[in-house]
Amino acid sequence: MSNYPIQKTEAEWKEQLSEEQYRVLRQKGTERPFTGEFNLHFEDGTYKCMACDAALFESNSKFDSGCGWPSFDKSIEGSVEYIRDTSHGMIRTEILCANCGSHLGHIFDDGPTETGQRYCVNSLSIDFDKS
Repeated sequence: MSNYPIQKTEAEWKEQLSEEQYRVLRQKGTERPFTGEFNLHFEDGTYKCMACDAALFESNSKFDSGCGWPSFDKSIEGSVEYIRDTSHGMIRTEILCANCGSHLGHIFDDGPTETGQRYCVNSLSIDFDKS
């Protein structure tokens, strides 16, 4: 186990999460594009980690990138951990919840806003609290 504030065994994660949530959050899976609950969701509020409830993104940072996954141009400061990912023959930056180490998605430098960033996040990795 890594040194995250929230520590659970894989058995505990499996008990808490659905099979698909576990595959994405704990096994670094990806949901199919354009299928996630939050892809075209634009209400005011806060997106949080599905595994541990930590606040990750504010709704004012969300935009429709057309990629098929929820996209944000910035995270809440200190909420996301960045890891070099060389899987699938690519060099990318994986994003993890800094509170529990769950896989959220990847970040890219092709965002259309002033940050230039696109946090590409699986809907299965997040939940939403309405303002």
